[in-house]
This record gives sequence, structure tokens and C-alpha cells, in this order.
Amino acid sequence: MSDIGPAGMTPTPAGLDSNRRLISADKVEGTAVYNRAGDRLGTIEDVMIDKISGRVAFAVMSFGGFLGMGENHHPLPWSVLTYDTAKGGYVVDLTREQLEGAPSYAAAENVDLSDTHGRRVYDYYKAQPFWLDVA
Repeated sequence: MSDIGPAGMTPTPAGLDSNRRLISADKVEGTAVYNRAGDRLGTIEDVMIDKISGRVAFAVMSFGGFLGMGENHHPLPWSVLTYDTAKGGYVVDLTREQLEGAPSYAAAENVDLSDTHGRRVYDYYKAQPFWLDVA
């Protein structure tokens, strides 16, 4: 499998160039999330993709707990994440306190983010829902 390279360039095998724009979803999982102060907030556990449009709707971040116990999942609208190549992770304009008050669910809980819960997430972060995003 190859990454897609710039127009006119030969693609390179996956994983050889970490500066490419496109990334496999399985490589996003496990990526650290930081706030603007550089504090590590959590880790991306999953990426939620809309089946119809193909757009990334949410990155689900693990946050809180200790050694995986008591950990919550926080869906973040994809639009609130910015990739920082220097950190090798995503950066958000959020504090720990804002995340503690954000919509979340227990790691073992099965939540449907395509319904009211997903809308609450977009409302909380004051982000434009991906389904309204016109490319």
C-alpha cells in the first residue's frame, strides 16, 4: 500500500514519510492530543467517518482515568483538531477543565454519535457540524 504523493511524484511506501497530508485511520489511533500550552490531554482512540459523505466526523479521544481505569471517551469534532508536526500529535484549543465538562461516555459504553449525542458535541465545541460543511 502507498501513500498518495504530490501530483507528478511517485508514491512512497506507507510510513516512510511522516510529512504527507494523508494518513491511514489506524495510524491516527494512538496519536497524542495536546492543548496549546503543550500539556498532553489524551490519545486518539478512534476516528468516526460518515458512511455517506466519507467525511471524518469525530476523533474519539481517551481522557482521564489512571492506567485505563475510569477513562472516558470524548468525541471531538474533527475540525477542532490541528496536527502539529513538531509534536507529532494533534493540538486543541481546550483546557482540561473544558474537557471535563464536555460530552463524554464511559469506554465500555456504546454511544451513537450520529444522533442527539453527536449534535451536543458540536454544540459544546461551537463547531460547524460536518454535515453542514460545504467543500
